[in-house]
Amino acid sequence: MAKLKSNDIPLSVFENAMQQFDEAASKLNIDADMLEVLKHPRKSLIVKLPIRRDNGKIEVFTGYRVQHSINRGPAKGGVRYHPKVNLDEVMALAAWMTWKCAVVGIPFGGAKGGIACDPTTMSQRELEYLTRRYTSEIMDIIGPERDVPAPDVNTNPQTMAWMMDTFSMHHRQTVTAAVTGKPIEIGGSRGRVEATGRGVMIAAREAARHKDLPFEGATVAVQGFGNVGSMAAKLMHRAGCKIVAVSDVFGAVYNEQGLYIPHLIDYVKENGKIVGFPEAEAISHEELLSMDCDILVPAALENVIREDNAPSIRAKIIAEGANGPITPDADKILNKKGVFIVPDILCNAGGVTVSYFEWVQDRMGYFWEEEEVNHRLETVIVRAFNDVLKMAEEHTVSMRIAAFMLAIKRVMDVTMMRGFYS
Repeated sequence: MAKLKSNDIPLSVFENAMQQFDEAASKLNIDADMLEVLKHPRKSLIVKLPIRRDNGKIEVFTGYRVQHSINRGPAKGGVRYHPKVNLDEVMALAAWMTWKCAVVGIPFGGAKGGIACDPTTMSQRELEYLTRRYTSEIMDIIGPERDVPAPDVNTNPQTMAWMMDTFSMHHRQTVTAAVTGKPIEIGGSRGRVEATGRGVMIAAREAARHKDLPFEGATVAVQGFGNVGSMAAKLMHRAGCKIVAVSDVFGAVYNEQGLYIPHLIDYVKENGKIVGFPEAEAISHEELLSMDCDILVPAALENVIREDNAPSIRAKIIAEGANGPITPDADKILNKKGVFIVPDILCNAGGVTVSYFEWVQDRMGYFWEEEEVNHRLETVIVRAFNDVLKMAEEHTVSMRIAAFMLAIKRVMDVTMMRGFYS
């Protein structure tokens, strides 16, 4: 479980994120006042969203948008739809976005948004109404030069199309750069759908290379089979890795000889879950996490690897496809075990990197071929991996602490250059 506070209440997701920040900041010679400026979000918005359900009844949902930083450019971050979305989680995710953008060197700050809802129980009409109402309520703080939303958990290109259209209608002109992750037909970028998973694959490959572990033939377990997990599995399978286990919210499957990922993806499209896939045997979620494999890709939600289950982890490399899948206490246990962890703010930065490419393409009205997008993405992720590795080796710290150190320094340098308006 997460580290406890003095009153035996577990640390929140945001407090976990701040613990990571504090540990990295302690390695840098930064004034305490400056740290306070850097660590806290600049703006948090909570909105109430009444919509009429298909049964005629009105239901009120709660939405959030948090801007952590705009020092390096417009805020950037996804919008998630999930029953457990709350302000604490969104603040943590917004902070991670600030550090993620800084690590890969793109000119954005960090933001995040979400609505506490269960989209699996909602019709397409209800989701559209909810999305448009949410967009209209946060209209004053988003836009191409302010804050650029993108897809996240349970949102997709259609969600972004609704958001872009709502924003455009209020501004009486089409503003394609208002959001990213849109369909290609309305200003989306080629390569965006696979971008986060592709970034995970590239980061895992670079980690394997650093550890002198052959990537082709490496055994991989993927926890979570949404967009990130499925794309990472697909691309790692294509690169010659052996994907031996995959899980989703319903269960987990295993094949010692390796799962044929194209068949699994087709099965999930038809059945909505991986359970029952005929080319594999069922295992538990716990068995997948503790599997003896070369690479473990946690690609679901936060805090899945904790102090209680970290000792059972046997993977040589963990490539964090999700945001915050490992708690700080579990991190320490894994580092002592010698597990090489590619941290989330580096490993899953492929999505925001190609979102940046989309934003650039929208603003100049010229769009690249997918090959160019993928080439540019690879250049960014490989360079960022080497920057973080260099920091880790120079300061004898973990890759996570090194990534935070690099990001904090980059944000601090810009903040000092700009000074303080008062």
